[in-house]
Amino acid sequence: MTFLALVAFAQSEGITMDNYIKKPATEIATLAAGCFWGVQHLLDQIPGVIKTRAGYTGGTTGNPTYEDVCTDDTGHAEAVEVEFDPSIVSYEEILSYFWRLHDPTTVDRQGPDMGSQYRSAIFFHTQKQKEIAEKSKAKFDKSGVFKNRAVTQIAPATRFYPAEEYHQNYFKKHSSRACHILRDK
Repeated sequence: MTFLALVAFAQSEGITMDNYIKKPATEIATLAAGCFWGVQHLLDQIPGVIKTRAGYTGGTTGNPTYEDVCTDDTGHAEAVEVEFDPSIVSYEEILSYFWRLHDPTTVDRQGPDMGSQYRSAIFFHTQKQKEIAEKSKAKFDKSGVFKNRAVTQIAPATRFYPAEEYHQNYFKKHSSRACHILRDK
């Protein structure tokens, strides 16, 4: 059988090269650190991050819109879902960026943005992520970067609702200044 005949046969049987190409195992991290535009912009730049999505999580309202979340009545946080390759970047490293891109010592506020939707939160997907998040928070508190301790919520991941398309990769679409800055520590 020729190669082309073999390819034609495989396609007729629903067999694709994807069945044979080993893709890296990925993990998901879900983080809230204020306005998701800046958080997504910074997390996207980490080597090993495959993709990110801005959205809403941690609340009680199904299928919330941006307008719903802005009422501060849904319980959702503006968050970023991060798909990453743990063979390139670890969950611990992702969290080190998380601590450096916002002020985790302010309750329900980042800069001029106020409300529970702007809270600092780590939504864990596994027990191992929970343990790593708790150790990471303790390490941050001991670092002395801020006078106050982190108020970051560490909670189980709940359903993630992607934000409207105009929120996705906002700073790639608009040439405005980012609302988050990555600190050295």
